Amino acid sequence: MEPEAAPAPTLLLGPMLRHVEETSASLWVETNQAGTVGVETDAGTWVARTFGVHGHHYALVALDGLAAGAELPYRVTLDGHPVWPESSDYPPSVIRTPGRGVPLRLAFGSCRTSVPHDAAGNRKHGVDALRSYAVHMASTQAPDWPGLALLLGDQVYADVTSNAMQEFIRSRRDINEPPGAELRDFEEYAHLYGLAWSEPAIRWMFSMLPTAMIFDDHDIRDDWNASLSWRRSMEATSWWHDRIVAGLGSYWVYQHLGNLSPAERAQDPLWQRIAGHDGDAELDLSADIDAFADRADREPTTYRWSYCRDFDDVRLLVVDSRAARALEPGSRSLLDDEEMAWVEQRLHGGFRHLLIGTSLPFLLPNGLHHVESWDEAISEGAWGRTWSRMGETVRQAVDLEHWAAFQSSFRRVAELVTDTADGRRGTAPRTVAFLSGDVHFSYASEVKRVTGSRIIQAVCSPMRNPMPPALRLFASSMAYGPARLVGSVLARAAGVPPPPLDWSGIRGPWFDNNLAILEDSEQGLRISWSRGVVKHDDGGQPRWEIVADITVGQRDAGGTTSRQSAMNRLRRRWASLRRVLRGRR
Repeated sequence: MEPEAAPAPTLLLGPMLRHVEETSASLWVETNQAGTVGVETDAGTWVARTFGVHGHHYALVALDGLAAGAELPYRVTLDGHPVWPESSDYPPSVIRTPGRGVPLRLAFGSCRTSVPHDAAGNRKHGVDALRSYAVHMASTQAPDWPGLALLLGDQVYADVTSNAMQEFIRSRRDINEPPGAELRDFEEYAHLYGLAWSEPAIRWMFSMLPTAMIFDDHDIRDDWNASLSWRRSMEATSWWHDRIVAGLGSYWVYQHLGNLSPAERAQDPLWQRIAGHDGDAELDLSADIDAFADRADREPTTYRWSYCRDFDDVRLLVVDSRAARALEPGSRSLLDDEEMAWVEQRLHGGFRHLLIGTSLPFLLPNGLHHVESWDEAISEGAWGRTWSRMGETVRQAVDLEHWAAFQSSFRRVAELVTDTADGRRGTAPRTVAFLSGDVHFSYASEVKRVTGSRIIQAVCSPMRNPMPPALRLFASSMAYGPARLVGSVLARAAGVPPPPLDWSGIRGPWFDNNLAILEDSEQGLRISWSRGVVKHDDGGQPRWEIVADITVGQRDAGGTTSRQSAMNRLRRRWASLRRVLRGRR
């Protein structure tokens, strides 16, 4: 009997263009077998050996010595065999390094389920905004593309799984045993990432568009680290330890490794193991990944998931708002002391714009902010034990665990941002902008200020996972006056001081599946939210349509908003509420 032929070398996922600087770039791949991955361009060839994790094979190829402002078409090989590009349906993949003085253009969004793009999938989950933008990119000129996509959490849903994911789970274990249809281990995470990132249009876009990522709760589980009570209830289960180890370990492999600059990778202990391996056999990193993830969960101060990137005179600070929490009663904080100190060192002026990426909105609609601050106070005992138990139940039932529910962190960051905007932490930027997701509706808010930098919150959520219609009216009501009044009365009654900032909505909320595009211009920051529109169930070619846009420019000489602008905002809010009442997305 002739021996079975070895499988042909191929890519399972990627190439994904990740961290790109003026003279360097990194490409991430998952392959079907161990080997050497090569990236070939007219400027040279770079190679990397694969490393293994629980039977899967990965490589990060680091390109260096590139020219600033270069445009390099590239090819990928595995052991010398061409594996990318796979087809001619899309333009050739190109690495573009940024040139000096080129204004930043950035796409951002969060919350994307991985279901088919057919009529049934679109009816239940809406048209995928990320895939729609990939189709749009394929038909537009490269100068119009963003230089970065910032994916702000819930790239995968480990706790709410699709039919395809559940079919895979059933092929491995009894889905009626805990954790049921939720993910259990690294193998299931690997399959879920495959479902999320293998669609051809998205895969092509990721081969062209540099990406930066940060997790949110559903990458691990709903309400991840909402409170000490939540954490203890998870740790009491038979399956949580395997879940958190697999979730954090797979996140490092699939998402976080590509966030790192060459200098940051050189300091990363896992990357040091990869870079230092010189044996003939593929490095098996499984035990290292599991031990690392276990330690990162038990001792959050041993590893930092946040990161900072500068684009000429624009700073992007991406903050972990999940893993770095302190949950002990009396010292609750969204950021532990070490993480807060790291943020303080990097949150300062001297930039044209300061962008703060955090999966959870820093500035919620006012009513919801007050309700969350009230719930934290009573959960921590402001009204006694009975109310404390009720507050904890409500907190977990309706996800009251954003920045507003961690008042100490909220107030400290608000102080840092205000000092930066007022020029007390270096030259004041034009704009301080929080970019967030999570809440499954989009909106823009601004802090009311007479002088100094403008401080805004822009939320883009979801990319594909629309809020049920029954919840949309509640979400809209949280943005308007009565909810603010009632919430503030409750908060004051529970002993919560007034917020250190005063803000109001300037656009939204709306509930479409969206992707937002931020552009730096002489007029200021322009942010637009767009969606994919499908006609006649033609899911293959969605039309790209702008839903809303704002331009945050220099402050008017008087520092105040005109009466006409206020009336325009009221008209937009009324139109948004009418759409909700009519059931429109």
